[in-house]
Amino acid sequence: MASSSLFRAAGLSGLVVLLTAPVLAQQAGAPSIDPARYAALSYRHLGPEGNRVSSVAGVAGDPMTYYAGAASGGLWKTTDGGINWVAVFDGQPVASIGALAVAPSDPNVVWAGTGEPFIRSHISIGWGMYRSTDAGKSWTRMGLDRTGRIARIVIHPTNPDIVLVAALGHGYGPQPERGIYRTTDGGQTWQRTLFVNDSTGAIDLVMDPSNPRILYAATWQIEIRTWGRTSGGVGSGIWKSTDGGVTWTRLTGNGLPTKPFGKVGLGISPANPDRVYALIETSDGVPLPGFDAESGELWRSENGGTAWAVVSHDRELAGRTQYYTRMAVEPDDADEAWFLAGNASKTLDGGKTTVDLAFADSPGWDHHDMWIDPTNGNRMVVASDCCVSVSSNRGRSWLKYSLPIAQMYHVTVDHQVPYWVYSNRQDGPSARGPSNSKIASFFTTGQIPRSLWTTVGGGESGWATPDPEDPNIVWSSASGYGAGGGIVVRYDVKASVGRNVEVWPESPIGSPAEALKYRFVWNFPLMISPHDRNTIYVGSQHIHRTTNGGQSWDVVSPDLTLNDRSRQVISGGLTPDNIGVEYAGVVFAIAESPLERGLLWAGTNDGKVHVTRNGGANWTDLTGNLPGLIPWGTISTIEASRYAAGTAYLTVDGHQANNRDPWVYRTTDYGRSWTLIVNGLEKTPLSYAHVVREDPVRRGLLYLGTEGGLYVSFDNGGRWQPLQGNLPHAPVYDMVVQREFNDLVVATYGRGIWILDDLSPLQQLTGEVVAKEAHLFTLRQAWRYQLNEGNWGLLPDPIAGANPAYGAEINYWLGKEPADSVVITIMDPAGLVVRTLKGGRTVGVNRVMWDLNRDQTTKVKLRTPPLHAPEIRVGADGRKAPDFGRSAAQVPPGRYTVRIQVGSVEQTTGLVVRKDPLSGGSEEGILAQTALVNEIMKDLNQAAGMVNRIERTRAQLVALRGALPAEAADLKAAADSVEQRFIAVEEELIQLRLTGRGQDNIRYPAKLAGKLDYLAGSLTGSDEAPTDQQREVQALLRAQLIEVQGRFDALVRDGLAGFNARLQSRGLAGVIATP
Repeated sequence: MASSSLFRAAGLSGLVVLLTAPVLAQQAGAPSIDPARYAALSYRHLGPEGNRVSSVAGVAGDPMTYYAGAASGGLWKTTDGGINWVAVFDGQPVASIGALAVAPSDPNVVWAGTGEPFIRSHISIGWGMYRSTDAGKSWTRMGLDRTGRIARIVIHPTNPDIVLVAALGHGYGPQPERGIYRTTDGGQTWQRTLFVNDSTGAIDLVMDPSNPRILYAATWQIEIRTWGRTSGGVGSGIWKSTDGGVTWTRLTGNGLPTKPFGKVGLGISPANPDRVYALIETSDGVPLPGFDAESGELWRSENGGTAWAVVSHDRELAGRTQYYTRMAVEPDDADEAWFLAGNASKTLDGGKTTVDLAFADSPGWDHHDMWIDPTNGNRMVVASDCCVSVSSNRGRSWLKYSLPIAQMYHVTVDHQVPYWVYSNRQDGPSARGPSNSKIASFFTTGQIPRSLWTTVGGGESGWATPDPEDPNIVWSSASGYGAGGGIVVRYDVKASVGRNVEVWPESPIGSPAEALKYRFVWNFPLMISPHDRNTIYVGSQHIHRTTNGGQSWDVVSPDLTLNDRSRQVISGGLTPDNIGVEYAGVVFAIAESPLERGLLWAGTNDGKVHVTRNGGANWTDLTGNLPGLIPWGTISTIEASRYAAGTAYLTVDGHQANNRDPWVYRTTDYGRSWTLIVNGLEKTPLSYAHVVREDPVRRGLLYLGTEGGLYVSFDNGGRWQPLQGNLPHAPVYDMVVQREFNDLVVATYGRGIWILDDLSPLQQLTGEVVAKEAHLFTLRQAWRYQLNEGNWGLLPDPIAGANPAYGAEINYWLGKEPADSVVITIMDPAGLVVRTLKGGRTVGVNRVMWDLNRDQTTKVKLRTPPLHAPEIRVGADGRKAPDFGRSAAQVPPGRYTVRIQVGSVEQTTGLVVRKDPLSGGSEEGILAQTALVNEIMKDLNQAAGMVNRIERTRAQLVALRGALPAEAADLKAAADSVEQRFIAVEEELIQLRLTGRGQDNIRYPAKLAGKLDYLAGSLTGSDEAPTDQQREVQALLRAQLIEVQGRFDALVRDGLAGFNARLQSRGLAGVIATP
């Protein structure tokens, strides 16, 4: 907590030092805590706009319903033609959707196959097949858990229980779980009906639209490794079944390639089901190591696969074949087909010629999947790295929908208030966005619009790291074509200009790693020294350092890798694909100790770990000290401890070495020995680890991101448990704790950036706390923000991020459910109560937000209809006053006390409220403003009291008139006269003609209560002192209120008393003006 000296005579005025929580010692014997006990700590989505969609499907004949499967961001559905999209798969433990299909005979039956089949390095694998029988509302996993990637799903046209699946396998090594699978009982059991070998899987599958017994399948021999991919081999082939997929015959010869080929994409049309198309990966006639040259791109059969002919050699049809090679044929014209690659193209003559779509007319870029309504060839939906795109006019124009499915590689933060978040999105630039937009406007209240994300140089796979002292300077890396020769950009935010200071600006595109001077991988590391903001490190096979803004770079290490030249050759197989993603033998992780200058740790993607304690003059190989370290595992992150110089943590990602287990290590002696810390981590297809981070407040509190989610350890890695909460199960690639706000900022590779606001409860959750009946946690400071005007934007915007809740988080623990209410009281520096709140009663961590307001003004209830609108009925509990709501004054900056009462347990703690440093004004101005607003609140309460008394009195008078007999006409008239006098007073306070309907507030003049509320609103829009005019109007309104109060008091004292005397003379009870 802050020193009390900060709150002396000067108060908080001018204070800009950020207050942080104290460092807590590591807790011995940390408690085992059910994750449900901290479920109240929820994540919020920040953005940015997402893009990569890998699979799509629609419902035949229904132009409103589509499904879109994200590459690693779950499954989305629209039922209004794309206007709104809803995530329907977030309850499942896997986020990569490779294939989708809707049963033709029952649109409630939807199948989702997991694992992306469009191959490059940074793709996620799956966890089996899922089925929904209620159109996506709920899902059940239906087996094939180890198949890795589902490429296609075909459902029988009349029996939704008969399903065939093309399973590619994970691709990282030999496995038996691949090929064509078939079920006849809705997935209860599966039969593998086509299996080539353990290095080959199935990549495509189509059914004859006129005969479900006829199917065509494509198999693909593919291997994915850290050092590259090999596509093609004897396992690749085209197959035909004539018995519904029970048995298969390989189609060979008769015009098909005679030499081994690679990936295949198939197409067929109801307009002519005897015509079958096949996009086939060959070497395009170029001799390559290990492959015989053969040329051709598109083959076609006119007789159901008996004979084939090459119809096109155009490389545009498949492009980067491993990443694309997918096509679709129009259902009403077998000559018209679409080819999905980097650019979209089509043919109108059966493939003989190609029509290239201009970029502006294309569905997107990097296209992957397409569904065309079999009953209407004009209607189609496309999945691409741009978005999900829908056309209703045969592709002449497209509606493009972005979803919140951004794939983020890294995340960093600055120290502004509010802070900004920096990251890099696949198929996007380095960018930054605010953690809190502070926007409250007609358009975007509570949101962080996508337009607030701005680029900061760099590229999709790199870093964006702000200078720790000057966030105007951002160090970004990479480009839209990868890492280049170590592309680094020093970006000036104010000028919106970046200087490229690439380490070695010689283009590596298309070159194998062995041909390069420096091997910079796609997402090479970049870090700023914690000891000197002018020292920047990056990694190739060496570590490079600049101390002069990138003007020059020094090499401060030898080659720290295995330097296995046999694994630095051309990647791709039949189709070379070299943009740096597949470079092996590179430094992948760098960390410098925040405690010991010159202590650097380095890890490589070929399994090497080194350390230097003298800034790179000497390096020690630590690799042999890590027990069980898998060969060629990627050292994905290293976290240097901020508590002990000799302590570090690292993660090893082994999935491209065909090992998907979690590997997390800890050293406490500078790497001389290491401990594997994976207790509590279940081994699943998605358990491989990407990142480990140390909490900056509590020693021994660690956070771990894996391919399947996020975990926490309270005991320095001794045991892990989920910290998933409402965070979707997308891969977690990076994390950082923003120290001043104490937020956990998470970069997911599939659902963008998420923030877990205020880690205080986790940092303070000890065994002692857990044993308590109730405990109030130490609270982080709160910021009294002035909200900004918004900008124009799309509404509703599904991509917009969410701001944090306004105000102060009040966190407490309940060891058991209390019998009574939880009462939270906030007191000002003078000890006066400013707010009373009711808290939740959930066992575990509870969080209540205080919006920094005092208790609201008195509630007004109208018990009579509006004047001249007797049709408005008034219930027993009255009706809301259209022009007299409840108001609340915001408290000024200062030190407050929070007290919690749970039964007999009472506990207090301090809470600091800070002024918005960007709002202008001053704390003195706020205090003057607050004093005047509090006076207005008193006036509003006074006015509300009068209105409530008058309304109760009028209601009694109305009831009395209705109850009096006809012979008491004089009393009825007298009651009406008294009510009219009360109405005359009430009309000075509120507008009695208002119904609250049809904007009738602009028909009639505002009255005293409305004017007071208006004045309060005009005062609180800034942190400035009141203007002279505001003070003058307040005095005028106060005088009017005093005059009305006098009239009311006189009416009660004289008029009502006289009427009551007449009633009592007739033996009737009087009317009471209840206080």
